[in-house]
Amino acid sequence: VWAVVAIVAIAAIILGYIYLIQNPNLEKAKEEIAKADVDYSLGQDSIALAEYMAVADNYSNDVANRAGLNAAIILFQQGKFEEAANYLNKFDAEGTLVGPASQALLGDCYVNMQKLDEAANAFSKAIKLSGDNELYTPLFILKKATVLREQQKYAEEAKLLQEIMDKYPNFTMSYQVDVEKYLERAKAQ
Repeated sequence: VWAVVAIVAIAAIILGYIYLIQNPNLEKAKEEIAKADVDYSLGQDSIALAEYMAVADNYSNDVANRAGLNAAIILFQQGKFEEAANYLNKFDAEGTLVGPASQALLGDCYVNMQKLDEAANAFSKAIKLSGDNELYTPLFILKKATVLREQQKYAEEAKLLQEIMDKYPNFTMSYQVDVEKYLERAKAQ
């Protein structure tokens, strides 16, 4: 009897949490991010930024995750790279498109802050998350190679550039990037 009472009590607590706390918070976060989306689409970036930041800071769900990413994008566009990086570090990078792109944006933030080791790590994570995506992966590899060049790690740069040429031959045509020229320059160092 006590075991049944305990199971019923636990089930009641779980259902109460879901219907009285989690679902109302999710709906409120959705309403607030919708306002931010409208303001952003109207070109009211500063208002949208404040709204995205409020959702990201006050909730802990998928909506807050997206709000944090949107806040980071606006902060990056405003040149506030450290603040953008803070939101990107909290972002749950999932998926094969948004996750890698968020890590590449984090890498770009670090490049602008002159934190090249962190930038290289972020680009590595973007490469790993994007898998064999023929558009994203070589672009992220090129970004990492550029960071390695800046760090004077020419052999590692050359290795990455060779990987682009070997695995992604269409990349140079798609983005009109002369990877072969960069590879020769890296090998000359």
